[in-house]
Amino acid sequence: MMARPIAEGRDMTDHNASPETAHDVPEQGVETSGHETPGMNETGGETLEETTPEARIEALEAQVAELKDRWVRSEAESQNIRARAKRDIEDARQYAIQKFARDVVEAAENLQRGLASLPAKTEGEDVLITKLREGIEGTERSFINILERHGITCEDPTGKPFDANLHQAMAEQPSDQHPSGHVMQSWTPAWLLKGRLLKPAMVVVAKGGAQAAPQGVDKTV
Repeated sequence: MMARPIAEGRDMTDHNASPETAHDVPEQGVETSGHETPGMNETGGETLEETTPEARIEALEAQVAELKDRWVRSEAESQNIRARAKRDIEDARQYAIQKFARDVVEAAENLQRGLASLPAKTEGEDVLITKLREGIEGTERSFINILERHGITCEDPTGKPFDANLHQAMAEQPSDQHPSGHVMQSWTPAWLLKGRLLKPAMVVVAKGGAQAAPQGVDKTV
């Protein structure tokens, strides 16, 4: 008679323990560790499609072409800069004395004016006048030689066609002995510094019949 209650108590214990045991057992098919979703990278974004070798080669060739074009342009610009610098240095070396030379030729012209102011040479003239003329002529020749050694030259335009690049017309006069548009008289020569105009010649231009007068000529006498 006492055995039945014991059996019932054991059944009650087993019944109370089963919910705890079922709660501790994990569900089948469920992973407890973390995992990555297909098509996602580590940062959670979508994976990028890999570039094909052909596209990669095409991109590199385009980059090489662009860099080559930049290099060609840069090299051309460098050559232009070097050429300009060389030309500027050469001009500075050759024409650095331009302002000084322009002042020097003024002294040469004064010597010529001094000679022109002397009376024409005649027989039996005063010895003092003769010596003075010879002294000025010698000084002028020496002075001109010094200027020529330094690239300074003068040109007498008398009888030559008027050139606005070298001559400055001070007057225009009718003349039967000179062609129209030619220099009939030069007051001063044209001075050049190594081929570059240093000071234009002051000239008088002949005016003929039907031919047009040179441009830029002052017709006032």
